[in-house]
Amino acid sequence: MSRQRLIGKKAEDVACSFMQQNGLTLIQRNYQCRFGEIDLVMQDDDTLVFVEVRYRSSGKFGGAIESIDANKRRKLVFAANHYLQNSACDQPARFDVVALAPNQPPQWICNAFMDS
Repeated sequence: MSRQRLIGKKAEDVACSFMQQNGLTLIQRNYQCRFGEIDLVMQDDDTLVFVEVRYRSSGKFGGAIESIDANKRRKLVFAANHYLQNSACDQPARFDVVALAPNQPPQWICNAFMDS
């Protein structure tokens, strides 16, 4: 496994634990389809939550949140729609972001793509 993949897996582990500590339940990790990948699919009461995990080791090229551009958002929306169409899910859904950086607590943005 490459160094980047190990860093990404560790970031997803941290984000998953953080979300579980805040009451969410993990449904699936790394949902992949031809449109892209969703890092974490979680349940928050009656809402399905698609979680994008972003890690930045420094803010030199912008922070973790700023790295989610319109193209990335579009891929996430397509992947989430694919998930919903291929599951027996009939409940509200939202997109959350967990941004991680060294020596900082996780930053959770609930309902990050309100216009999606």
